Amino acid sequence: MFKTRAKYHLGQVVRHRKHPFRGVVFDVDAIFSNTEAWYEAIPEDARPSKDQPFYHLLAENDQSYYVAYVSEQNLIADYSGEPVQHPDLEDLFGPFEDGQYPLQVQMN
Repeated sequence: MFKTRAKYHLGQVVRHRKHPFRGVVFDVDAIFSNTEAWYEAIPEDARPSKDQPFYHLLAENDQSYYVAYVSEQNLIADYSGEPVQHPDLEDLFGPFEDGQYPLQVQMN
């Protein structure tokens, strides 16, 4: 039986290891669950393994807000204590407290 334990949790603020963005985890896939076209668009030398958790993030960088899909190996916890400013945060989470966002809606 295949078992995976996610390192990051819903409402946690994380950063990408290589790219300048951070975000809030709002969903987790135990293994890769995106399209093959999305996966193949990643340069082969940077393509992550599919058999690890992948995280859906409400992400931000210096220019914009967006939704990102990132492998666990490419994330690190963000302990800056700075809130994320993504405009959709209030749809899912309560106010930023103690370095994270409390979930305010029931997820499946």
